[in-house]
Amino acid sequence: MSSRTVQNVVVLMGGPSAEREVSLSTGRECAKALRTEGFHVAELDAGEDVVERLKALAPDVVFNALHGRWGEDGCIQGLLEWLRIPYTHSGVLASSTAIDKERTKALYRAHGLPVAESLLAGRDEIEAAHVMPPPYVVKPYNEGSSVGIYIVNKDANSPPKLAADAAQVLMVEAFAPGRELTCTVMGKAALGVTEILTDGWYDYEAKYAAGGSRHICPAEVPEEITEACRDFALRAHQALGCKGISRTDFRWDDSKGADGIVLLETNTQPGMTPTSLSPEHAEHAGYSFGAFCRWIVEDASCGR
Repeated sequence: MSSRTVQNVVVLMGGPSAEREVSLSTGRECAKALRTEGFHVAELDAGEDVVERLKALAPDVVFNALHGRWGEDGCIQGLLEWLRIPYTHSGVLASSTAIDKERTKALYRAHGLPVAESLLAGRDEIEAAHVMPPPYVVKPYNEGSSVGIYIVNKDANSPPKLAADAAQVLMVEAFAPGRELTCTVMGKAALGVTEILTDGWYDYEAKYAAGGSRHICPAEVPEEITEACRDFALRAHQALGCKGISRTDFRWDDSKGADGIVLLETNTQPGMTPTSLSPEHAEHAGYSFGAFCRWIVEDASCGR
């Protein structure tokens, strides 16, 4: 879509998910950047009146800055398809598949991409006994941003005690040791690879708090590992049917060389906050933040 036909952009942000605050931060940053690029921008906090407000605003494009459920799981994408409003990022099918970590991993396996062993289990079963040999990780299978993560260490004598608000069904995944790596795909090209350094688990606080983590971009890893991650990220993007940008996260056990790379998940709507990774990848590839947001808007369409 040419920028000549796009003047009015609605940045859809906030919403009711567990990642609301991150989405608001992403939305504000993108709205500010798009204004500097010459677009007329309205910021819309997605509530129950989202359809009426979208109709009233009549945007040329919706920049989807929502994160988590309802925003990147196919729900809002389906609504925008129904309204015939061009939108950014992935479409209904890719979004609904990628938000489901177990379905994503099944697709990874079918395309020869390396993943850690995992299964879905009920919370009562998980709390009653180890459902796989420790170490393992318990996490929601349909949330992002490391929300609701439990790590069960190798020497744990008992299974985890889950929070009262934990979901009834969760993913249990063999713990993948190693270094945190991530790679953004932009259209048909994989960008750079970043290593993420933290003092502990790369949890919600480490992702979004100032100083919560350090990013080394490009990652100081062998070229073989960089190229393998870029190849895997692009193949994951294509296997899921993603559009626009996506970001795939990895763990790499450097004692095993390229055989030590494991895909964790693909984010169809990566964060665009001041501490986010995809804008860093784009900057390293020569795109200012404004130009990166412009590219995302110009890539928008229906039928994604």
